[in-house]
Amino acid sequence: MHDLNLSDGVVVLSPLRLDDVDAHLAGEDELLVRWLSGEPATRAGTETYFRHCIEQWATCGPLRALGIRTADQRTLVGYIDLRFDVEGLEPGQVNISYVLYPAWRGQGLVSRAVRLICRYAAAEGATQGVIRVDPENYASAAVARRSGFTYDKQLVEEDGNRTDWYLLSLPDEGGLPST
Repeated sequence: MHDLNLSDGVVVLSPLRLDDVDAHLAGEDELLVRWLSGEPATRAGTETYFRHCIEQWATCGPLRALGIRTADQRTLVGYIDLRFDVEGLEPGQVNISYVLYPAWRGQGLVSRAVRLICRYAAAEGATQGVIRVDPENYASAAVARRSGFTYDKQLVEEDGNRTDWYLLSLPDEGGLPST
């Protein structure tokens, strides 16, 4: 599955690799820390997480993490992942989350990546995409809406944090709106 490449001609999604660690660490900023982990990443922690992502691909596990890359496939600009096993999801639902590094924000790249990963999720049997967003993360909510998701509800998660849920029914493979 490591040879998977999804592209719309502007962005390419491909599985994260260990040689992406430096680009990820270089791309981290205060917003990424705030919305992703709450604390700055370490090299050791990032390598451990990326190894886990690689293992998930190798075993067809419930996590599918993909690097968001420029069309030349050389530059990692962020990443996006699917999680098929998130607590509270209904059968057929898949959680989608994403990160974009500061230099690449505001160009519509994450919306493109979301559309591509939705096609992949549908091909893997998912029937509905779920994007869960902190209500104060306006940029992430805007990506969800631009990608065709609609607001569904606000929930208090097990960790006590509130999240707004955005949903998109996934048609059969290939039937999603184009960019």
